[in-house]
Amino acid sequence: MFKGIKRFFGFDSGEEEGDLFFEPGGSGTPSTAFRAGERLSIKGEVVGEGDLELAGCFEGTINIQGTVIIGDHAEVDADITASRIVVGGKVRGNLNAAGRVEILPQGVLTGNLKTGSLAAADGSSVKGEIFIERAVRPRLEVTG
Repeated sequence: MFKGIKRFFGFDSGEEEGDLFFEPGGSGTPSTAFRAGERLSIKGEVVGEGDLELAGCFEGTINIQGTVIIGDHAEVDADITASRIVVGGKVRGNLNAAGRVEILPQGVLTGNLKTGSLAAADGSSVKGEIFIERAVRPRLEVTG
């Protein structure tokens, strides 16, 4: 019964246990990620620490210390700030990642992107400005 409730709210795709919903770069979805299912439409703000996977529709802002995964069929209208961002669906908004941004072959980004590292697969689409900033390394001073 609990599995049926999870499926109703979009937290269970109906696949067998152990199957992954989304496999970005072969690493799989983080097992502790909060997942908003394909049949959900959410408006609001997500703030905090942890991983987030969006498979449905989302409108608002996301500001987390963790990984944000936009699923293949997701449609997101949001500014996203996170440690790492993987785009497999459609995103309208600005992305800001302290680490890496990956845009998968079916991924579409309409908005500006600011990141430390970018990987865009063949077939992906980006419409906007891209800023890649290397992390500033502290200088080592030797006195003596």
